[in-house]
Amino acid sequence: MIYRITEISLPLDGTQEDLLALAAKRLKVPPESIRSLKLYKKSVDARKKEDVHFICTVDAECDRNNRPQDKKITAVQPYHYELPAGKKLPARPVVVGFGPAGLFAALILAQAGQRPIVFERGSAVEKRQEEVSTFWRTGKLNPNCNVQFGEGGAGTFSDGKLNTGTKDSRSRKVLEEFVAAGAPEEILYMAKPHIGTDKLPSTVKNIREKIIFLGGEVHFNTTVQNLLITDGKITGVEVKSGNASSYRVESQHVILAIGHSARDTFELLRSLKIPMEQKAFSVGARIEHPQKLIDVSQYGKFAGHPALGAADYKLAVHLPNGRGVYTFCMCPGGSVVAAASEPGRLVTNGMSNFARDGQNANSALLVGVGPEDFGSEDVLAGVVLQRRLEESAFRLGGENYFAPVQRVEDFLKRRASKSIGEVTPTYLPGVTPCNLDDCLPQEIADSMRQGIVMMNARLRGFSYPDALLTGVETRSSSPVRILRGTTCESVGVTGLYPCGEGAGYAGGIISAAVDGIRCAEQVLS
Repeated sequence: MIYRITEISLPLDGTQEDLLALAAKRLKVPPESIRSLKLYKKSVDARKKEDVHFICTVDAECDRNNRPQDKKITAVQPYHYELPAGKKLPARPVVVGFGPAGLFAALILAQAGQRPIVFERGSAVEKRQEEVSTFWRTGKLNPNCNVQFGEGGAGTFSDGKLNTGTKDSRSRKVLEEFVAAGAPEEILYMAKPHIGTDKLPSTVKNIREKIIFLGGEVHFNTTVQNLLITDGKITGVEVKSGNASSYRVESQHVILAIGHSARDTFELLRSLKIPMEQKAFSVGARIEHPQKLIDVSQYGKFAGHPALGAADYKLAVHLPNGRGVYTFCMCPGGSVVAAASEPGRLVTNGMSNFARDGQNANSALLVGVGPEDFGSEDVLAGVVLQRRLEESAFRLGGENYFAPVQRVEDFLKRRASKSIGEVTPTYLPGVTPCNLDDCLPQEIADSMRQGIVMMNARLRGFSYPDALLTGVETRSSSPVRILRGTTCESVGVTGLYPCGEGAGYAGGIISAAVDGIRCAEQVLS
């Protein structure tokens, strides 16, 4: 029998033997009677700065539990994902986009023997790393292969966060596939798991090779130019690779996992009258602090303990003006990165290596915006807003992909920064000190100011004078939702499955991957 035991307190220096002894004590059995012990979840409890420790949940294989009335001990079965039963499809399914949603949709279809065909506008992750590195060094942007487009999606150049709000059991399938592909095993039990941008590329590549081994095809540098629709049903796609002529691929099932930045595809969908609607998203900037400041704020005297690593945070406040301000995609020990995908427009994001050993911590500082802010009823009005902010940031930075930056003290006092303080910016290819009010709408900038002050009351040092704001961040989520029904099919086209972040149904690597699995299951059924 396997017993799951929750809420075991473990000191920072605690060992596996200590954990075994604590589990045995909870079960009231001798330690030697536990045949195996596995961590199921591990989190840091830093609520009391004088007593920072771990809280663990373990699965203990044991013949008996001598505390049957303890509600924190339950008998469990090991997780096992079951592929849905289904017949061979009349034509091979097509997956458009190879971020987390497309990656896992294709994997499930391949594991079910359906030999999916994947089209990705960007490059394979090895070539993509070269393209992105070139952009960061030189400012030379490839619009089809960058931080937004290419194998693995935008998450490949991020912190690789795998924590999610979804309770969907499929998230375990995603984690197990990542580990099988070479990701650190700790992602299976850490409460806030992450892979890191240094380990994600090889992990993604290994999943791609698994899909191909199972009979799938992956076509990189290939753009879907049109959806073929007859009598309200999908019949295939028209694609183009490089300078070659476009060609058609017939299929009765197309999973559309295009990501939140495929603006030209949004325009195609609008021209085809595929039902879509405006969707709220968020805009703002990256805020960068010394990592040691965050460590001390979160862990007190335990800051720097090797068992803890770099501290993170997650903050949200609600303002009197009705706006929400929050931090997003916090990257401990990470870097602010250039994430543009269109010429003449500047976008930032954040990333961390697995070790999170950089000098700075950074996070998006975002303000929610909605259709009432778009100024138009056009379904792509949110895209127009994004582009306007990105163009303003590009001009303010010097029109060379240098990012506009401002010290927090200067931002709060509404004055332009003339120089950089103690926080050295990590953004490449470079930065330009300025006044971010020159590229942000006044209500957004004012909301960020209020948010910084209120957040400082919750995280000491958040308004640190030399902390650095780097603008702009506009790609927190998709500005549209492609409408679909309960079977994940487009409400306007049978056989078309809008999927993941770009379709407006996910908000991170895990939730996007889970949505990809869900759409694949609908295709199979």
